[in-house]
Amino acid sequence: MGKKRIITKSGGESGEGVRRASARGSKKRVAQGVLHVQATFNNTKLLLSDTKGNALAWSSSGSLGFKGAKKGTPFAAGKVAEIVLEKAEGMGVKEVDIVVKGVGSGRESAIRTFVGRGMDVSSIKDITPIPHNGPRAKKPRRV
Repeated sequence: MGKKRIITKSGGESGEGVRRASARGSKKRVAQGVLHVQATFNNTKLLLSDTKGNALAWSSSGSLGFKGAKKGTPFAAGKVAEIVLEKAEGMGVKEVDIVVKGVGSGRESAIRTFVGRGMDVSSIKDITPIPHNGPRAKKPRRV
């Protein structure tokens, strides 16, 4: 039936929590991080971690409210990257290594958004899994 909007007495809606959380800032200060981009045909997920692999911030096109086929678009991936970038700037991240996984259309758009907004990218690595022989073939049909 859809989400219900709750209007508080001050007149603001309760759906504004995403912006307030990133504007508040974070206690953790990190200079360098790793951005993991997982781009599938149906969704785009971004995870920012420190160099040890501990997750710092994440977002996906589904969590931003995109539904259905719109989740896999480059536009949605750019919006996801903007959200993660705001969180990263709040933590003081200046330089990222990018690790890309998947064949979706949002992989390039997410990287372009990070580079375009002034984040230093030291390396881009593609770890998309490639089958060497694939699954076992079906046995021939007997008629």
